[in-house]
Amino acid sequence: MTFGAMNRLNTEERAKIIGCLVEGNSMRATARLNYVSINTVVKLLREAGRACSKYQDKVFRNLNCKRLQCGEIWSFVYAKDKNLPEEMRGQDGVGSVWTWTAIDADTKLVPCWYIGARDASAAYHFMHDVAGRLIGRVQLTTDGHKPYLNAVEDAFGADIDYAMLQKIYGVAPTDNAEIRYSPAQCMGARRAVISGNPDYRHISTSHAERHNLTMRMNMRRFTRLTNGFSKKVEQHENMIALYFMYYNFCRIHQTLRVTPAMEAGVSNHVWNLHDIIDLLQ
Repeated sequence: MTFGAMNRLNTEERAKIIGCLVEGNSMRATARLNYVSINTVVKLLREAGRACSKYQDKVFRNLNCKRLQCGEIWSFVYAKDKNLPEEMRGQDGVGSVWTWTAIDADTKLVPCWYIGARDASAAYHFMHDVAGRLIGRVQLTTDGHKPYLNAVEDAFGADIDYAMLQKIYGVAPTDNAEIRYSPAQCMGARRAVISGNPDYRHISTSHAERHNLTMRMNMRRFTRLTNGFSKKVEQHENMIALYFMYYNFCRIHQTLRVTPAMEAGVSNHVWNLHDIIDLLQ
């Protein structure tokens, strides 16, 4: 058995490694499946993640989205908050890390995302990024997270139809081993119009919530109760950028029968893994 070095891998070998990563394999499993060293996978992920992030930042501009849904998904880097060493508590890039996402309800495109804390500063940067990629008026729906209120107003002003979907939960599960990881029961939801005149029928975060599941299914580091979590925030960021490149440009959406990028008019063909490798050039 021989292990390939990064500078000796051809396009086909790189594509196989990328394919394993975007289909939910861990980095070490990817290394074993492709007979390469873990360092080779780390380096390829770093280069691919940076290239994918740069490309999507460039092409996702002047988007004519009509209905956007935003949400956040939790993960952690290095260790969970309760297990962090005392000297690391409060540092950026360790412990709980949230990925903020915006998804177009019509095209299923994810035009931007933000990785950070779940606070007002993150909401501010995320919503300004969203606003900077759009042309025309958009209907926006978020969950009931309060930092959205000031962030959306600061980013869009009055030029938006904005509503919140505030879910009402019952009593949280008790500390019972059988139901410890079960969420509190959702008793209902309240639609709150914040600004503008949003279409009441389209006040929903269902697409954003369903996409959170897709992220957990396709990125090993988002899987719960495993040791496949991110050890460094840079690897976390690179994997997310690579995942969104594959999701937006390569993966045919089951309902649309085309990729989200094609539906949004950003791409005119279905990308394959070799096209992603070409970005590294």
